[in-house]
Amino acid sequence: MRFRRSLRFSLLAWAVHSKERSLLDYLAEARCYLELEEHETALRRFQEGSIVIRSHIHKYVKLLLTFNPAVYLQPQFRGQIDLRRLTRIYQWLDPTLDENAVFDMQRMNLFILAQDPNNWKWVESIPAAIWDSKIDWVGKAIWDDPKPQIYARLPKTLELMESMIETNRRFESYQTEVQAISQLGISFHDWLKLTPSTEIKLDGAKLMYIIPSKPLELQPSI
Repeated sequence: MRFRRSLRFSLLAWAVHSKERSLLDYLAEARCYLELEEHETALRRFQEGSIVIRSHIHKYVKLLLTFNPAVYLQPQFRGQIDLRRLTRIYQWLDPTLDENAVFDMQRMNLFILAQDPNNWKWVESIPAAIWDSKIDWVGKAIWDDPKPQIYARLPKTLELMESMIETNRRFESYQTEVQAISQLGISFHDWLKLTPSTEIKLDGAKLMYIIPSKPLELQPSI
C-alpha cells in the first residue's frame, strides 16, 4: 500500500496513545519531514515510533488476553473465535509459535476453567478495559450474574487486538516504504505521483510494480 493512501487510512483509524506520543504524532511528524525531502529524519521518526508503539500494543494485547486466554476458546464462541485466530495473536507476540504450541499453552488453562465452572476467579481479575464493575454493573443486584455481559464482549475484544496488531504492521510497513523511497533516489512528491497502469487487472485490483535496477537493502522494522 502506498504511503499516501495508507497514511490517509491511518489518520482515520485507531490510534495508539502513550504517555508521551501517539501513533498519529509519529505519522504527522514523519510526513512533514518527507514533504521537506528529509528522508533520513523521517525514517528515524518511524524507527523511534516503531519501538514505542509496539511496546504499548504488546502490553495492551497481553492485558486483553487476560490471565486465562483459554476463555476465548469456550464452546459458546464456536463460529466466532477459533484456535487459528488466537494463534495469530500469539504469533505476533512470538513468531515461533504455531497452533500446536498455542494449544499446548492453553491445556492447563482449559483445565482451570473446568475446575471453576462459574469462572469467578477470572471475572474478578479481568481488566477494566474489557469490563468495569464500577461502570458496567451499576444498579445490578448482588445475585445477578455478570458473565453473560462479559462474554458477549470477548469477540469484539479479540477484534480489537487484531485491529491493533494490523495497525502496528501498517506503521512498520511505512518505515519500509520510506527506506525504499530513499534508496531509489526518488523524491517523496514524485513517489506520490506514481499511479498503477490503466491495464485491467485480475479482480479489478490496482497493482503497481516497482522494479529497481539493483536490489534494495531494506532493514526490517524493530
